[in-house]
Amino acid sequence: MSNEKVFPMTQAGKEKLEQELEQLKSVKRKEVVERIKIARSFGDLSENSEYDSAKEEQAFVEGRISTLEAMIRNAKIIEEDGTLDGVVSLGKTVTFVEMPNGDEEAYTIVGSAEADPFEGRISNDSPIAKSLLGKVVGDQVKVQTPGGDMDVKIVSIK
Repeated sequence: MSNEKVFPMTQAGKEKLEQELEQLKSVKRKEVVERIKIARSFGDLSENSEYDSAKEEQAFVEGRISTLEAMIRNAKIIEEDGTLDGVVSLGKTVTFVEMPNGDEEAYTIVGSAEADPFEGRISNDSPIAKSLLGKVVGDQVKVQTPGGDMDVKIVSIK
């Protein structure tokens, strides 16, 4: 048995990673190889910035492919569990009000592989998610963030 990290994620998150992997393998990889061919045709590779740039991009693409393959291979799909209704858990969207000024925020708690704070999807490893996991509507929670502590009250869980 391997000791590779397990990546909790939703089915939609896994599908998104699979699409990115397919795009990298079928399109981006070929584009980079073509850039390398063109750059080689310029001659001396020791002072060829186009060649160096293309090789760096190739290394990035191949690294990303390896990362995505490992994430997909070790994905643990988050199942909707009816027994956890009303409890903050992976895959749930939590709306809370920051105390005392009442700013309302909503986040979906997902695995780190599909986290995107700009789209309202935060990692279960984030300080906010760690503080909210296992809580219920009405709970007041102290969230420790790098910017300081904040008190929040959970108003809904979907």
